[in-house]
Amino acid sequence: MLARWAVGSSLLLIAVVAQAFDGGNLLELLDQRLELMDEVAAHKWLNGLPVEDREREAVVLEHAVEEGLRHGLTPLSSRRLFAAQIEAAKSIQRHWFARWARDGGPATAPDLQGTVRPELLRLGSAIAAAAGQSHRAVCAAEFDDAVAVEGLSPEARDALLAAVREIERYSSRLEQILETGVLRVGTTGDYAPFSHRAGAEAPFGGIDIDLARRLATGLGVQLVLVPTSWPRLMADLQAGAFDIAMGGISRILERQKHAYLSVPYYVGGKVPIARCDAASRFSSLDAIDRAGVRVVVNPGGTNERFVDAKLRRAEKILHEDNRTIFERLIEGEADVMITDRVEAELQARIHPELCVTLAETLTYQEKAYLLPQDGAWLAFVNTWLELALADGTVARVF
Repeated sequence: MLARWAVGSSLLLIAVVAQAFDGGNLLELLDQRLELMDEVAAHKWLNGLPVEDREREAVVLEHAVEEGLRHGLTPLSSRRLFAAQIEAAKSIQRHWFARWARDGGPATAPDLQGTVRPELLRLGSAIAAAAGQSHRAVCAAEFDDAVAVEGLSPEARDALLAAVREIERYSSRLEQILETGVLRVGTTGDYAPFSHRAGAEAPFGGIDIDLARRLATGLGVQLVLVPTSWPRLMADLQAGAFDIAMGGISRILERQKHAYLSVPYYVGGKVPIARCDAASRFSSLDAIDRAGVRVVVNPGGTNERFVDAKLRRAEKILHEDNRTIFERLIEGEADVMITDRVEAELQARIHPELCVTLAETLTYQEKAYLLPQDGAWLAFVNTWLELALADGTVARVF
């Protein structure tokens, strides 16, 4: 093990993590995380630090519960699994401390904060993900073959095996929300009037933020708004960062392949918007799709998909922040934007310089809520939304 503290230790650490994410096996991940404990011990030995660090352990356990909820693990089983890992890690570190007290310690150690700890965090996240996906029983022989780290005490080994065997998962996202008392709603905050905020630290507002509060009230739980973005939306959902995404999300088949979409609550379509003094130039899609026309678009959503599918000659200009994108039109840095009518009409009211250039829409579009592929949770959201549509709640919020 001491050979890993040579010049190439950082490369070896990267290889360890690559194996962890490629393999995806829970026991292999546990083994690879515990294999790093001699390096943690070396840092502590050389810096005169004790093996036990209660403050750090509390941080790890809190993070473990958060990671576990991303993957449907109950807080109790996440805490139990990572507490057992902590005890296993300490048993390994004590083994090395005892050896070094007898035979002499290492001359060098890797950088704990800059090199080892980030990899431990990444492996911890991978362990939570693997625990959420693993559904088979683990026998003692299999565990011993996979988790074979020098210095792991029999008591710590038994406790870790028991924690692996006792992993508990929620039967549905709905059960998780009700038992934890928290509804996590992903939203971009850059798409008025559905979801908007002035900056990264400003509060969220908008139609879907109001409806998210009403959904949380219907569930009897606390609402937590989780920032996301259009390019990250699907990845964040699949990583379990939130329970539902709300904020003017279009119903499209590509999203339905990997997630569920609720019943629609708004129907509209895309239209062009431009400076009013140039609006007559963009009275059709053919007039827009011409060389020299600059079409500004926010990346990652249906606006960019439409531009990529329908425009061949116009120049596409990407603008990352949808909150400021209309300033590009006002300042003459772009000629036209194609977006949903509800947003275009709102921006035309906010900015008198801008006008919608077409009376009809270029597409048919429905807005809905994006959920993980969980039938019980989808059924609840659809029932809540259908009732809110029928009794006028959605119309009043709009």
